Amino acid sequence: MKSLAFSLPALRAAYADGLRAEDVAREALARAGACADPAVWISRLSPDEVLARARALDALPPARKALMPLFGVPFAVKDNIDLAGLPTTAACPDYAYLPERSATVVERLIAAGAIPLGKTNLDQFATGLVGTRSPYGAPRSVFDADYISGGSSSGSAVAVAGGIVSFALGTDTAGSGRVPAAFNNIVGLKPSRGLLSATGVVPACRSLDCVSVFALTVADATAVFEVAAHFDAADIHARARMPEMPVSLADGFTFAVPRASDLKFFGDDEAARLFEAAISRFEDLGGRTRRIDFSLFEQAAALLYEGPYVAERFAAVGSFIEANRPAVDPTVGGIVLAAKACSAAELFEAGYRLEALKRRAIALFAEIDFLMVPTTPTTYRVSEVMADPVKLNSRLGTYTNFMNLLDLCGIAVPAGFRDAGPLKGLPFGVTLAAPAFADMRIAAFAAAFEAAQGLAPGGPRDHAPDDEGFIELAVVGAHMSGLPLNHELTSRDAIFVERTKTAPLYRFYALAGGPPFRPGLVRVAEGGAAIELEVWRLPRAAFGSFMAGVPQPLCIGTLDLASGRKVKGFLCEASGLDGAEEITAYGGWRAFMAEKLKKAAS
Repeated sequence: MKSLAFSLPALRAAYADGLRAEDVAREALARAGACADPAVWISRLSPDEVLARARALDALPPARKALMPLFGVPFAVKDNIDLAGLPTTAACPDYAYLPERSATVVERLIAAGAIPLGKTNLDQFATGLVGTRSPYGAPRSVFDADYISGGSSSGSAVAVAGGIVSFALGTDTAGSGRVPAAFNNIVGLKPSRGLLSATGVVPACRSLDCVSVFALTVADATAVFEVAAHFDAADIHARARMPEMPVSLADGFTFAVPRASDLKFFGDDEAARLFEAAISRFEDLGGRTRRIDFSLFEQAAALLYEGPYVAERFAAVGSFIEANRPAVDPTVGGIVLAAKACSAAELFEAGYRLEALKRRAIALFAEIDFLMVPTTPTTYRVSEVMADPVKLNSRLGTYTNFMNLLDLCGIAVPAGFRDAGPLKGLPFGVTLAAPAFADMRIAAFAAAFEAAQGLAPGGPRDHAPDDEGFIELAVVGAHMSGLPLNHELTSRDAIFVERTKTAPLYRFYALAGGPPFRPGLVRVAEGGAAIELEVWRLPRAAFGSFMAGVPQPLCIGTLDLASGRKVKGFLCEASGLDGAEEITAYGGWRAFMAEKLKKAAS
């Protein structure tokens, strides 16, 4: 169970094989208890209550279970969102109250079979992008405890990236549902304003707030969104979903990015490199890049904190902060109370400027499919943020603060890891944005990018190769991360180890027959090349069932890796090469498939 992936496909497969919701709940509780970061949770439901929910799900008739899209899926709730049975604190103990019922969005998820574990930490009153402004401590990046997790939805992101829960709810006013996703190598979906109910949510800026979703993959995030998105007449800012045009990458697409002179990375050269690589990845998928003047987005972003819109934060919690200054984080208190100096006239003037910027944004988006930006320019150590909390926080909002003001939807996705410099090993992410009600359109583009990128989501895992309970298996085709057959590994509790290449001893083929393309790797005496692959750790107990599904002419043999290691992996019998197309020159399956998509789009 400890190696069971908590992605939705993995859990569905496990339940189909007879696993109980109680088993998953016990494992989630064990993971929460073993978490090395004490600042992730503010409060948790008792084990008895969590297990009682799980047993109730197990007792349902099969027909009822089949109607629950989130059956037995563990999740976490940011502690500015009500969860019945636990206090809502918004990371301020003196503000705490005990809600009579859960927030509407939480009720919908529970009704769909999801199992809540508890409430996660945040920047106090959801004011911050750093995750350090809480009396309950500062959650840390799952990759390096010296670095921030991002905020304000800090604990929610770490709970997902750390494998404790399958998904978590956050909120997003200025980037709180995206920045922590980037810092922890997961997906952060910021829906169009009003699609997820805000009833039972402590407001930061009531007219701009969104409940957001953290998950391991785009597919998981959108599955949760489909359950959670529901018009709530009790929410004065609720909006109904609008029809969306379907996405076909084969038709080609246009995406905008800031021109080079507008990009800011504050000395993080690796982030700059990874952003350019993300642009190239979308171009490989058939996209046309448009470099744009980013100033309209910068001007909109400035209105959120540098203009009178910050007064809405005072409207939400200002009276409490004035009466309880000792209980409030000094940085949060300073930001909110500064809004008292804003006049009504200034607010109207800012509103006029914003409407003009919206007109410019509408004209731009009429010509493109989406805007792509770095989710953040860089990241920082906790100590650096504590020493300079306002300036560094502001830098993190460079590419996030404008989004809700301009009424955009967005999705943050992982885009690689820094390979050098002081931030080596830390993840980087990009965000796709489009006008409201294009949520699933940008998710489709994000999913294609995710599959092409091929990153294993979430935080680092223990990948000891000498564990006798596992077999290392190399895969070269559709079993790789994000591709159609990867679930055959994750549903068997397989764990990603590394992305690497073979020794230069192989030739690679697209075999004849279907489904439309199958890879075939053949060892040769000469003329071979290094071929991209992934190594996964598969439990020995599951190896037999996996082997049973391997069709001829494919087989499992021993592969030589570029490092000199030998692992089990997919090979092809020579008899299977009749009619095959040699694709060795592509260097791997992803590059071959990307070229096929590009040709189909042209």
